Amino acid sequence: MASWLGEVSAVVLQQSLRDAETAYRNFFASLKGTRKGPRTGPPRFKSRKDARQSIRFTANARWNITGSGRLSLPKIGAVKVKWSRTLPTTPTSVTVIKDAAGRYVASFVIDTDPAADATRMPETERTIGIDLGLTHFAVLSDGTKIDSPRFLRRAEKKLKKAQKELSRKQKGSKNRAKARLKVARAHAKVTDARREFHHQLSTKLISENQGIAVEDLSVKALARTRLAKSVHDAGWSSFIGMLEYKAQRYGRTLVTIGRFTPTSQTCSTCGVKDGPKPLNVREWTCTACGTVHDRDTNAAINVKTAAGLAVTACGAPVRPGAIPAQREETGSHGFLTEPRAA
Repeated sequence: MASWLGEVSAVVLQQSLRDAETAYRNFFASLKGTRKGPRTGPPRFKSRKDARQSIRFTANARWNITGSGRLSLPKIGAVKVKWSRTLPTTPTSVTVIKDAAGRYVASFVIDTDPAADATRMPETERTIGIDLGLTHFAVLSDGTKIDSPRFLRRAEKKLKKAQKELSRKQKGSKNRAKARLKVARAHAKVTDARREFHHQLSTKLISENQGIAVEDLSVKALARTRLAKSVHDAGWSSFIGMLEYKAQRYGRTLVTIGRFTPTSQTCSTCGVKDGPKPLNVREWTCTACGTVHDRDTNAAINVKTAAGLAVTACGAPVRPGAIPAQREETGSHGFLTEPRAA
């Protein structure tokens, strides 16, 4: 047995084996066709040189939070923590993650209280349709337009400079390692800003609306076009994923309509399909009823109508429907028996 295996807690090694088991199960299920989604490749060994690392401690690992607010981990000791929030209940496991920028994050798994969630976001009669785009990140069916922050585009100059410095460093040198860390931190800053924007907007929409309708966009196909960088910069998949698990947690209805629904071609007033239009046409007039439409607002209204949420405008209540299950947090698979949040 390698001596370095004894440097960590036995629970960490057990959790690594459990993760490997899950990876192989998903791989074989994907080969058989019983697993939904894209094909899953075989598991790969984790490199010790990889900048991204993680360890998970379960309850039997004897880790605890000290009275002074430090995180005591087995064979590591008490670690000083900068808490982002107060834990509402006792956590069942903790995952310590080191990202590519060299930052350490402790992620806890806790049991959520449905009654507290219902109190935090009471029911409402409002519904909304969302049309996601690039010029505006989101256009709502009530006419509200939310500008796209374009975090990557705004940071391109700084990223280009950091990447150029990295490429000029000799491979294997300490200066190259420092330059790599500088590039990783610049990218992490962009990622954090985008994630914060998605969280704030998704929480706002979930709290204000009982029913939300979005379009099922083919992000993978759009990422193969000349708009690839802008599509990845927008992060539509991440945003919709947040809407999914927040809708499930707070009892909201999230409806996804088909990507081939002609929302931009149909008049939201009379329902006549006016045909496809190039992307440079931002306003158009319906040939049947003469209504002048803003392209994005009209599409958002049609998204809401296609989802069946428009009928609630007359006062009919919206009840939660079937919503995909919440994505498991890193390090939490194998332990979820009740709704949980991190």
